Amino acid sequence: MAWETLQAPSGLATPQPITVRAQAIPARHSFPEHAHGWHQMVYAISGVLTVASEGHSFAISPEQAVWLPTGVRHRVGSLLGAEFRSLWIADEAGRGLPAAPTVFAVTPLLKALIVEAAEIAGAEDRDGYAGRVTDLIIDQLRRAQPLPGALAWPRAGSSLMALCEALYADPTDPRGPRMWGAELGMSERTLARRVEAELGMSLRSWRRRLRLFKAIELMGGGLDVTRTALELGYGSTSAFVYAFRTEMGCSPQAYMRGRSAFSSVPLRREAPARQAGAQSA
Repeated sequence: MAWETLQAPSGLATPQPITVRAQAIPARHSFPEHAHGWHQMVYAISGVLTVASEGHSFAISPEQAVWLPTGVRHRVGSLLGAEFRSLWIADEAGRGLPAAPTVFAVTPLLKALIVEAAEIAGAEDRDGYAGRVTDLIIDQLRRAQPLPGALAWPRAGSSLMALCEALYADPTDPRGPRMWGAELGMSERTLARRVEAELGMSLRSWRRRLRLFKAIELMGGGLDVTRTALELGYGSTSAFVYAFRTEMGCSPQAYMRGRSAFSSVPLRREAPARQAGAQSA
């Protein structure tokens, strides 16, 4: 099934100092590649986004965001649909933040601030409250921790897209490199080289990272540890817990308790776009 392109409106205005955009992205939709004259933080309140920039492409969950410096060409989309939040940040306000695209962890506090900024966007700021929320967001961005282990994702048009989408939909898919090579019309060796070049690791390592990514997504959606282990194809709950602990340094239960340290932020579905200022992805 082909992806469809979302139209990015014209007439963009420079953020003063932050513009927040909220939009629901349908499944298999993406914005065309483009760049801004300001910084951007790409984030999904729910669902998973794919973000491509400067030869790299990532899938990010609601625990992650991507920082895109001014002028960096990028493409944003969603395989299964997502509640998209985009923060445009003026150059001056973003001074000192990374000079290259960066994936970083989103704390519960930063998530709550992003949701609040979207809620009050466009309202009159009589008592300076919006300005204080903006200052806190910038402060949280400066404290954000980079995530070198983000899930790599193939760029649009890549021959690996079918493979990665199939494994994302079903992490238990038993096909190995030989069968996938035949499926994609290439030798096992050629497939291995292509995966290493585009994803930066072996197919086996990518599948292991995909399982971890999906585990966090599934548990965040309410599945318990045992059901998550079964969904991901682990032979037992203990095998899943061991694999999770090896990668994350804590058990799945401890990870989810940490996520729940702050109260859940109530969300509501919004119109296709709602923000202060102009629009774009």
